[in-house]
Order: sequence, then structure tokens, then C-alpha cells
Amino acid sequence: MHVILRPNIRTLFAFAHDVAAAAAAWCLAYWLRFNLDIEQPYLQGMWQTLPWIVASQAAVFWGLGLYRGIWRYASLPDLKRILFAVLLAAMAIPLALFMLRIHAVVPRSVLVLDPILLFLIMCGSRIAYRLWKEHRLYSLANMQAKPVIVLGAGDAAASLVKDLTRSHEWRVAGFLDDNPEHHGRLLHGVKVLGRIDELDSIAGKMQIQHAIIAMPSASHAARRHAMNVCVSAGVKALTVPSFDDLLSGKVTVSQIRHVELDDLLGRDPVVLDSAGLHELFAGKAILITGAGGSIGSELCRQIARFKPQRLILFDLNEYALYRIEQEFQSDFPDTAIACAIGDIKNRARVDQVLAQYRPPVVFHAAAYKHVPLMEEQNAWEAVLNNALGTYVLAQAAVEHRIEKFVLVSTDKAVNPTNVMGASKRLAEMLCQALQQSSSTRFVMVRFGNVLGSAGSVIPKFREQIEKGGPVTVTHPEIMRYFMSIPEAAQLVLQSAVMGKGGEIFVMDMGEPVKIADLAKDLIHLSGFGEEEIKIVYTGLRPGEKLYEELLADDENTLPTPHPKLRIAKARPVEMQWLTSVLTWLTQPQALNGDQVKQDLSKWVPEYAGNNAGRYHQKLAGGL
Repeated sequence: MHVILRPNIRTLFAFAHDVAAAAAAWCLAYWLRFNLDIEQPYLQGMWQTLPWIVASQAAVFWGLGLYRGIWRYASLPDLKRILFAVLLAAMAIPLALFMLRIHAVVPRSVLVLDPILLFLIMCGSRIAYRLWKEHRLYSLANMQAKPVIVLGAGDAAASLVKDLTRSHEWRVAGFLDDNPEHHGRLLHGVKVLGRIDELDSIAGKMQIQHAIIAMPSASHAARRHAMNVCVSAGVKALTVPSFDDLLSGKVTVSQIRHVELDDLLGRDPVVLDSAGLHELFAGKAILITGAGGSIGSELCRQIARFKPQRLILFDLNEYALYRIEQEFQSDFPDTAIACAIGDIKNRARVDQVLAQYRPPVVFHAAAYKHVPLMEEQNAWEAVLNNALGTYVLAQAAVEHRIEKFVLVSTDKAVNPTNVMGASKRLAEMLCQALQQSSSTRFVMVRFGNVLGSAGSVIPKFREQIEKGGPVTVTHPEIMRYFMSIPEAAQLVLQSAVMGKGGEIFVMDMGEPVKIADLAKDLIHLSGFGEEEIKIVYTGLRPGEKLYEELLADDENTLPTPHPKLRIAKARPVEMQWLTSVLTWLTQPQALNGDQVKQDLSKWVPEYAGNNAGRYHQKLAGGL
């Protein structure tokens, strides 16, 4: 199929320019050949051959489609096409003169000089036009653009300044980079002014209020340092997309955004066993409880990548289930889903869903997770939902011959000092007990807090900052492990692939973070100082630890093939214990908070229970 080029004014202008260039190059070649003084016989030959030369070259140029491009965006591919056209025309000229039997004297040096001069004129005109046009646009943009300093002088920074050349919002005033070899050099015409630590003095001299951190492939420590420098200098920090996003092609380096907490607390990407995940999920029905929650919904998104036959989204919260349903209709239209509203403690409803869809794999993410809310008035409900609900679902999974059952647990199940943590440890123990007499493989996964999850401290801090403060932190030394929701979900999936049955997988959570430091980071990221938004310490809440542990005292860990996962070897659970604890869980009366804590101390030996206050003091003394 041939594309017909329809001439317009710009196309005709460009064609006329190249025709004139062909005539000028032919005459200039003669002029240079004879040292600016063309003798009469050769002058006559020049004029005699000129019409045929210009016509031949014009036909070649038009035939090769040189006029489909736009001069303002002339680039290396355009120059390559011009070179090819000029060389083809140069070879056609002697043939044309011979075929047309034009008996004119044409020196061989003219045949060599002509294509060189023609190439220079045609390319030079296009480049000059682009430079003039961009300079004009850049000058207009500079009149209103805000000056900005770019931190980093690598490939991302070079691409950024190139992309921002036509920006009406930003004007790059300089680079800062810690590599001394870059200092004083120019990058796309912009100078590297010094080290990143010099931002304060340089920004003050140049009256710059914004900096762009353009180091997507640098370590998180380096990016955090750059952010701290911006805070100290009173400069608002922006950043470019992450290295993974740039590689995937989803975004470009010029899509500048505000620095997020993930940028400061980020970790190395998770390497997944894609082949194993495809084998586990592809073409199969997968059930996810708590599918409308933070972790449950992310599990749904991650599993959808592996082409399951159907995702069964099970949740008690109608609105949360509606939201994830709408998201899948929009973002994953090719993934079949079934939305099942129900309570995991309702055995009849659980049996109905398992019998209808027969999923070989179940992910159990439904749980009550808010520590203070579950500690006093709702303690019995926390136990019933987290422990009895897990048993009901797990027992149903055994009877329906589910191949694999994955329990999403928590680091608060280790030496728990609160009802929520103890109820999740109890859920783990119930799964351990069932593993002893069933073919269903039970896999448990522990991890800490996730950034931005429902009920987490991050949304609360953001809301307090929006209101002008203060930001409330329970204790200046309280620490937590943090990871992103996608990373947590990916490691849950990886554990599901690796689990053979009965293991408790522990995620590498990295280094714990002080909640007070987290609050300070959010204050700075919001453009405020600690003098403007105060931090107020309110004291530890009931059942709250100063720091979380990932392993109980009497547990050992074993390495796995995955660097971010280890296996905790927990104490065995006796079947006699299972019978007794089920009698307690299924009793008809509701227990009050003190009764729940007292009984939990019997069923979960490591639970601190009412001794939580003394445990807090012990931890405080150890810090």
C-alpha cells in the first residue's frame, strides 16, 4: 500500500528550497573547482547541464519521500535519508548526462564536490531552522518558567534537561553532582555547578526554590541524602519516576512528581519465580478472602498477571468489594472474577463458595488488624474473626481438598503483647495443627506494616498535617518495620510457590524505622518544617509494643532460595490442644476483654497478656 504525499505550502516550500539548493551546489562546485574564476567553455557547460542536474536530483528527492518529515523536528534519521538521497542522485547524474547525450564538459572533481556541497546545504538548513525554532520557543518559555536545579548529572539528568527544553514550567539553571569529574562541565548547554551538599549556598545565590532529584538508579540512601539536603536548604524537592518505571516504558523522565515516602523507604525490587507462579495460577480458580482490603486487593492485581481461570473475591465489606470489582472491570477486563459477599465464620457460606468454584489455592487475607480497636471492647470479636474464622475456612479447605492454603499473618504474632497479635498467632497454630492430618498444604507468611494500608499510621499523619498539626506519635522511640503493599503481596505469592506445608515464612523487612522519623519525613515532604507542624507524644496505647519482632524467642529460622524469605521453625502443636481451644472458641457466650486476655495466655504461651505494661517497660529499658 503506497502512501500518497499530498503537497501543502510547507511541503512545496521545502521542495523549492532543495531545488534551489541543488542549483546552488552545482554552480558552487564549478566555482570552487576553478578557484572562483570559471573559464568560458566550462561556464557554458555548467549552464547547459544545470536544468538536467536539478531535475534529476529533484525527482530523486521527491521519489524518496524526503518531505514527509517536519523541519522543526529534524533529527539523525532525517539526515541519514538526505545522505542516501544525495548519494543516489550523485550516481544518477553521470548516467543521466550519458543517456540524454548532453555533450558538455563536466570535470570529474565537480561530480565529487556537488553531492558534498548539496548534503551540507540541505542538512545545514534543516538544523539551522530547528535551532532557531527551538531557541525562539525556549526563549518564550524561559520568560515564565521557574528556575530549578537538578540533583544528579547522569543519564536520567541528561534526558531530563533535554525534555525540559520546551517546558513552559521549568528552566534548568544548573546541575549538582558528587562526581568531581563532572564539575564545571556542560550537559546540553547547562553547567554542573558543584556537589549536592552545596545546594544551600548555590540556591541562595541563584534564588532557586525548587530542585529535581534525578537519580532513579541511585541507592535509597543517596536519594534520602539528596532529600535531606533539599530540606536543609529550604528548597522544595521533586523527583523523576523510578528506574523500574522508566525501563518498563510506562513513563518518561520528564514526568516530574513530588517525592513520596516510598522513595525514602524504598527497597530493592522483588525477584519472583515467574515460572512457578504461572504453574500455580495459570488457568486455575483462585480464592482471596479480604479481597477488598489493602493486601487482599493487591494480591488480586498481582495474580491477575498470571492469567488465572477466575478470581473469587470474598469479602464481608460490600463497599470494598464493589470498589475492587469496578477496578477489575476497568483495568483487568480480560480477567474473570466472581464477587462473593460473606463472613468467613459462616461455614455454610464458605462451603457454598468452595463447592461452586472449586479453587485449588486459597489466600486468606481477611482479618481485624487495628491493635487499639481490638484491645478492649472488641477483643472477643478479634479472636473470633482472626482465629475461629481462620479455622472455619481452613477446615472447609481440608474437606474440599484445596491444594494450598496461604495465611497472611503479621509480625505482631511474635511474642504478642496485644489481642490482635495473639489472635493471629492462634490462627497460625490452628493451621499448624490441621497440617498434621490433612493433604492441604498450609503456608503462613509474616510481615510488618505496609505503607498506605487501611488503618496505617501514614494516612493519619497526612490528615493531621493537612489540618495544620499537630502530628501525634505515641512514643519517641517506637519503631516499626515497613514495606510497600506491592512488595508484601509479591512475597506472599513467592511464599505460596515455595511452601510445602506447615512453614511459617518470615519476610526480610529490612531495618526498622522510628515512627517519629517517619512523621518528620512526611512533614518535610508536605513542604513544612518541624517548627510549623509540631510532633506531640501521647504515650503508648494498650497492647502496643515499642518495637516489633519477626521471630519468637524459641524459634529458629532456615534460609530459602529467595533472599527476602526465611522459614521460622515454630514449636509443634498437639492435637489435644486443638480440641481444647476449639471448645473455647465455639462457646455460646461473648467474653469481655479481661477474660479474653486471661484465656489467651493459656492457649498462646508467648502472649504477654495483662503483663504488657511490664513488657513495655522492659523494652524501654533495653533501648
